Amino acid sequence: MTVSPCRSNFVVEQKDLYQFLLAVQENCLKNNCRQIVSISLAIDWVDPLRVLDKLAQANEINFYFENKVKGEAIAAIDAVKKIQINGKDRFTQAEYFIKSNLKNIINFGDTSEAFTGAHFFCYFSFFDQTHQVDYPFPSATVFLPSWQVAVKNEQCILVINTIINASFNIQLFLQKLTNKIESLHSLKRYTPNPDYFPAIFTKRPVNNTEHFKHSVVSVLEQIHSSHLSKIVLADVLDVNSNQNFSLFHSLNNLRKTHPNCYIFSTSNDKGQSFIGASPERLISIHNQQLITDALAGSAPRGKTPAEDAANANRLLNSEKERHEHLLVMNFITQRLTQLGLLPQILAPRLRQLSNIQHLWTPISAIVPANVHPLQIVAQLHPTPAVAGAARDVACTEIRRYENFERGLYAAPLGWVDSQGNCEFIVGIRSALINGDRARLYAGAGIVAGSDPDREFAEIQLKLQALLKALV
Repeated sequence: MTVSPCRSNFVVEQKDLYQFLLAVQENCLKNNCRQIVSISLAIDWVDPLRVLDKLAQANEINFYFENKVKGEAIAAIDAVKKIQINGKDRFTQAEYFIKSNLKNIINFGDTSEAFTGAHFFCYFSFFDQTHQVDYPFPSATVFLPSWQVAVKNEQCILVINTIINASFNIQLFLQKLTNKIESLHSLKRYTPNPDYFPAIFTKRPVNNTEHFKHSVVSVLEQIHSSHLSKIVLADVLDVNSNQNFSLFHSLNNLRKTHPNCYIFSTSNDKGQSFIGASPERLISIHNQQLITDALAGSAPRGKTPAEDAANANRLLNSEKERHEHLLVMNFITQRLTQLGLLPQILAPRLRQLSNIQHLWTPISAIVPANVHPLQIVAQLHPTPAVAGAARDVACTEIRRYENFERGLYAAPLGWVDSQGNCEFIVGIRSALINGDRARLYAGAGIVAGSDPDREFAEIQLKLQALLKALV
């Protein structure tokens, strides 16, 4: 039997780790305290989606995030520390929770590489309160996972977070860690079950076609007569299947069919998951360099190269679509400026996905050390791309027009690390999965010049792409 380099390294590292844990425990005994230890280890390459599929339990909170273009994927499983918050100050409380826990974390291993060290995973709902009594996610959740596996290009990193106190059993912990590495290593040889058959499913729109179009007409009247210039209206589709939806197959389909989107999944500890393929990054910060996307204005892809180019050309020259795009761009730059940042607008371009294309303007800025990523998230959410303008009026109107709970739909999901690096996306093109039932969400921006039939068609296009991946 050959021993992989990572395994032999770990045998060497185990002695150092034992001494390290012993020193931490002695300090805990002396000061009568508890300490969080974050251990980062390089391991043999394994697909984090396989890890989620095979090693995550239904009664554990977890998080999955993949960006194929950046060569990144991460699976975070179970929680060492967790907070759930409802209400207006959820972003402030989440920031405080992260900062206070970071003060109590000691690192073991090299933390200079990507995805090493402690990462806090966060998801927020669209509104700061959910109205639906049995909606399965609170309006904010932040957790430090028990363990995570991440890949960045060809590197694979395992991070284990654990709490050490006077009664912590070091030997038992090291044994569990060895077993964890063994089980991760065995997944390299794992092939998915080929006997997974496509589901037989029934679709049930929550609203009829006319209801949505009537809402669009009503919104257009408001836009003409008031200080509203845009409202984003969402619609949902309920799907029932003859078998439980497979998270692995759905996410695997999404990453194959949407390689240039963010593939995501977050599960509560009751077996429900919120998944999707989002084209929209809210913010990403790396070494204090922030990038955010103004993404609004859309057109379908063409069936032929000529038709595709014609659709793209129409989109680039459409006054209505450019107006919608400008609303988002101006909002983002104003909000960043209010935080003391100096946004730089990059050249506008097209964001072309498998079935739809968008107007896209990346915006960059340098983030000063005193501005926490969650302060920026709080300032930007929700952008006019998913709410409307003026934003607060639009949000009130959304509650009036939509007869379902948005929940995590169109809201921020992502992670923050100890260095202030982060990645947050907007949870659009998404679905709430509960066993053999799924609710699919998609939206369209209504501005002056919007056509009810075309807006309805755009939403169907988005829902169809999601439905394909699920079944």
